[in-house]
Amino acid sequence: MSDHRLPGRDADPGQEPPGDRPVSPTEPVTEPSGKSTDRFSGRLPRPGRHAAGPSRNPTGPCAVGPAQADAGVTEPSGEPTVSTSRLRRRIGLADAVLLGLGSMLGAGVFAAFGPAAHVAGAGVLVSLAIAAVIAYCNAMSSAQLAALYPESGGTYVYGRRRLGASWGFIAGWGFVAGKTASCAAMSLTVGAYAWPQHPRPVAVAAAALLTMVNYFGVSKTARLTRALVALTLLALAVVVVACLAGGTVRTARLSPFWSGSGLDAVRGILQAAALLFFAFAGYARIATLGEEIRDPARTILKAIPTALGITIAVYLLVGLSALLAVGPERLASAVDPLAAATSAGGLRVLTPAVRVGGAVASLGVLLSLLAGVGRTALAMAREGDLPGWLAAVHPRYVVPHRAELLLGGVVIAVVIASDVRGAIGFSSFAVLVYYAIANASAFTLDGPQHRWLRPLSLFGGVGCLVLALVLPAASVLTGFAVLTIGIVIRAVRRS
Repeated sequence: MSDHRLPGRDADPGQEPPGDRPVSPTEPVTEPSGKSTDRFSGRLPRPGRHAAGPSRNPTGPCAVGPAQADAGVTEPSGEPTVSTSRLRRRIGLADAVLLGLGSMLGAGVFAAFGPAAHVAGAGVLVSLAIAAVIAYCNAMSSAQLAALYPESGGTYVYGRRRLGASWGFIAGWGFVAGKTASCAAMSLTVGAYAWPQHPRPVAVAAAALLTMVNYFGVSKTARLTRALVALTLLALAVVVVACLAGGTVRTARLSPFWSGSGLDAVRGILQAAALLFFAFAGYARIATLGEEIRDPARTILKAIPTALGITIAVYLLVGLSALLAVGPERLASAVDPLAAATSAGGLRVLTPAVRVGGAVASLGVLLSLLAGVGRTALAMAREGDLPGWLAAVHPRYVVPHRAELLLGGVVIAVVIASDVRGAIGFSSFAVLVYYAIANASAFTLDGPQHRWLRPLSLFGGVGCLVLALVLPAASVLTGFAVLTIGIVIRAVRRS
């Protein structure tokens, strides 16, 4: 049976090992036909098609590289077989936008809005704008990189190609750890809105159910995400109507506009922006699925800004409506802030619909996050930064099934041991580090078509680091500890 091959593992012994140097996107590899080609410019053959190829023990460098794993290789017996370490391109523009929306819509207003209002007061609207600007910078950097490197793994791949293997590992490890915490936070939010008295059993059931949905393939994920996004938008529309027409709107609730004064007020605004960044990071879902998107050079560049723009508009409208209806103090004290805002007015009869909407929105985010983390774990396993058995792709469902199952188990464990606010803080730190590396990678892109991107990449990278460091001390210390543990384990494995 064919096995996946990790870059550099089949190189000629006389060649210099890649080590931690940046991996060139133009390094030649040998196609099954025997012709040398660019690793990233060649079109992938359709899965299931067989071609004569080199033996499993080639003497040339990277005879079967990642970009050619679909093509099929020849076993020593002479029988051609198809490698199962690559994914199929079957996601178009509409599905890519919907998957991005499914990763973002609902997370901020249903989960992160309460903690953000606690530290920033009504100034949470300013925090939302700051988070949106930095998210836009990150989105443009990610879109350019994803179009250039349309592989699963996101910034893990970009960091390796542009900055070196160590930076890629930090990004990938931060993404896996941070988004695992995000999955736990979304599971707990499902439980808080669906059954407030007993949220953890519901959270565990949600994580287990959606792990199995992802296991059976991204095409099913995309279809289900369409329905979840539609239901989420409907629920948020109900929130806006109930808040603005419920008879409790007071513009005085926006004053004072922020908590504290001087540096304390600035710190509160920035800390709230860091917490709200948790709500925007879902566009990474599109980049991490680069290997499964059709015509990625065009599709990704359109899908990421489109999904982000829609999300920003929805968040601003819902956030302003909730603040006008009940004020920041009520939002900060509630575990279900939008349900609290809806129930305060004359249209409280709509509150059950908002609870259903909160659970549905969180399910949509959880569904997308699980698939994105699984793809990054797949990419890291291919490169030897995670155990190789995680690189297996299911021969029928064409998903990284082992990575998906392991992720589901870890998420369930975190759900049992943590709470929503702690999970959001840790997730925000890890993901901000991830995007700082994405911006640094984009800054290194050459050519006149990329020069306009450099100011955005610089601003986005600095902004990510600032927001990461102003998070609560517990989140920062835990984040540093987890990143350090990953780096040490990697160093021990490689030594």
